[in-house]
Amino acid sequence: MMFKLIALDLDDTLLRTDLTISPKTKNALKKAISRGVIVVFATGRVPNALRNYVKLLGLHKSEGYLICGNGTQIINSRSGALVDEARLPSKAALAAFDLADAEDFCVQIYDGNNIIVSRRNEFSDADEKLTGMKQLIPENFRELLVERGAYKLVIPADPMLLRPLEEILRNVLSEEVTLFTSKPYYLEILPPACDKGAALAKVAAKLGVKQNEVMAFGDSMNDEAMIRWAGCGVAMCNGDDRIKSSARLVTEKSNDEDGIALVIERYVLGQEALPQ
Repeated sequence: MMFKLIALDLDDTLLRTDLTISPKTKNALKKAISRGVIVVFATGRVPNALRNYVKLLGLHKSEGYLICGNGTQIINSRSGALVDEARLPSKAALAAFDLADAEDFCVQIYDGNNIIVSRRNEFSDADEKLTGMKQLIPENFRELLVERGAYKLVIPADPMLLRPLEEILRNVLSEEVTLFTSKPYYLEILPPACDKGAALAKVAAKLGVKQNEVMAFGDSMNDEAMIRWAGCGVAMCNGDDRIKSSARLVTEKSNDEDGIALVIERYVLGQEALPQ
């Protein structure tokens, strides 16, 4: 099987704990690119939080795409132009915010280089460090949400507290939104039928790449749809057990141990046959 497109989640997948790409993984990806393989980032991050990684791999030098916001935005990697987008229905966004706010949860949205939060907590602080974006607290978050709308809402909190909230939101809004945890402490609320898998299918179609020619790497529940959709879905060994059960392959090494590089060297550059 010849792979023509590699889709990569970033945090806890491509990136090491220190948020860098290892030299070994960088070299494997660049070698694949030199052979005509298209590399696509598929991440929960906003476009502005990808710039350094795009330049590091030279993705801005050729025609390609970036899947951002867990599939809510598709960006041209060369021009930076928005190619496709999906926004939360305003009624559903407000309902989700009101439910979360009533239970004293922080809710956040993203705008340019800023994380806009309804109230500060330790998990929103962690997002600020992770993305390098500035955290802002408006006077009236709900009013701002009405005026600006949002691609997605993120509720950062202790995983034990998020689980019952997720059940409530599923019961109330299951037909109107897409719900999943991108990290155990981030509950994400997206537009209906919107995820990395749907976005990756659009990108592959734009590039003329068949489904069985796509390899996708991920570690969390926001990666499930693209791992299931790709011809070869690869879960990180450091990832969620539910993702591992959905994947065709599980890396032998973690994101801190060049797990991606080893798979690419064997099955993309080395053309080794995939296990049955």
